[in-house]
Amino acid sequence: MAYSNFTLQAAQKTFQLEIVQSIGIFAETELVEPSSELIKALAKKVPLAVAIGTEKAKSEMIVADILVELREHFEHRISLFSGIDFNVDTENDLTGVCDFLVSLSPNQYYLESPVIILVEAKKDDLITGLGQCVAEMIAAQRFNTEQENDISRVYGATTTGTHWLFLKLEGKRLHIDMETYMLERCDRILGILASMVAQKV
Repeated sequence: MAYSNFTLQAAQKTFQLEIVQSIGIFAETELVEPSSELIKALAKKVPLAVAIGTEKAKSEMIVADILVELREHFEHRISLFSGIDFNVDTENDLTGVCDFLVSLSPNQYYLESPVIILVEAKKDDLITGLGQCVAEMIAAQRFNTEQENDISRVYGATTTGTHWLFLKLEGKRLHIDMETYMLERCDRILGILASMVAQKV
């Protein structure tokens, strides 16, 4: 089994997680205004990505642009990886490819810990991506520990490009924000992502 085979139920049982479901965990974060370049890019790309309707289109035309903007916001002090192998623990099925991964290291040529945010792009359904995202968050937690980086929280998101759902993992406690954040409020999505990074940068 790899990341993509995990359901939320399977991840909870396998890794003995306590799940805390709340509405608006990230709702009070400070907004980050998107640049004019991002606004123009999304205006062009979102209708096309939605019309194509595939995960790949939404990843390339929406999610990637938002995460590149996040990297610009932190003046390249973080690194962004897309579609990389993240094989951490074969014995516990923590292997596979991550759609997007954000590291607090500025090194862009290879992945260094600490890994802080994992984003899974889904075609239509945010919920089906939860298990995969949680498994990747567990892997990031273990990766950071192996690299002797003291990161108390790992964050995750599942997104259709236009809808975003955010998670936070602390130890074995998994917080799921039951509020869905819409791309129309890109400033809020960027603000949430930035708040995840800002705790350690």
